[in-house]
Amino acid sequence: MKWFVNSGNNISTPDGNNIEIWVLDYALDDVILSSWAKHFRTHYCLDEEIDFLREGYGYSRADYLNKIKFPDISISPGPSIRSGDFSEILVSDYLEYILGYWVPRTRYGSKVVRNESSKGCDTLAFKIVNPKKDTPEDTLAIFEAKAQFSISQKKANPRLQDAINDSIKDEIRRAESLNAIKQHLFDKKSFEESKRINRFQNPVDRPFKEISGAAALFSSHLFDSDLISQSSVEHHPNHKNLKLIVIHGENMMALVHELYRRAADEA
Repeated sequence: MKWFVNSGNNISTPDGNNIEIWVLDYALDDVILSSWAKHFRTHYCLDEEIDFLREGYGYSRADYLNKIKFPDISISPGPSIRSGDFSEILVSDYLEYILGYWVPRTRYGSKVVRNESSKGCDTLAFKIVNPKKDTPEDTLAIFEAKAQFSISQKKANPRLQDAINDSIKDEIRRAESLNAIKQHLFDKKSFEESKRINRFQNPVDRPFKEISGAAALFSSHLFDSDLISQSSVEHHPNHKNLKLIVIHGENMMALVHELYRRAADEA
């Protein structure tokens, strides 16, 4: 997380909303990248589960991960799914380790088709001030993330606007996404964590604060501050509690592929 650098060069939308600009200033450090790759791998499959799950195929650990769990490195839409999954995980890390939310990591382990995006809200994060009683400051944050990492593309797409537009749908998807997290935690016998979700399933009787979020992630050569500044939140139902962030870094797709490679080879 030391590689996460707030640029300090915030941008405002035409509606007056602030957009934070972060730089992922990473280095090719074997120790850190290997640790990150393990963290990355556990989103898809816990290390203690791999041998049981691969047994019937006769695959090595790396082959099982590459052929069954991880999006494909080259066959479409595998690369775009990779960049999308990576971006959602990175935003989850931002929410957990920088903003201090609890972020259950349940979205990728239950994927049935590796080259498809998981359904529902991208990232849900939670803050419970006092586990023994409800408080108005208990917070549910729902973030949508969109990425553009392609080396071949020379012109930026309006990915922040895409994330804002997709965030509008989260009001409808929230209940199903909360249930999916609760059920996954229950299936993993994480009963106490599963019960925490109860706090956010009935906003009428048990009101809480809800933060919406839209994140756009770019390779630095596609970072376009002028295009980003044109993003509008006018039609977002939670625009008063909408957090906007942009993250960019050099050669992001190469970093994505390197993390997947390490995650498989070092399993």
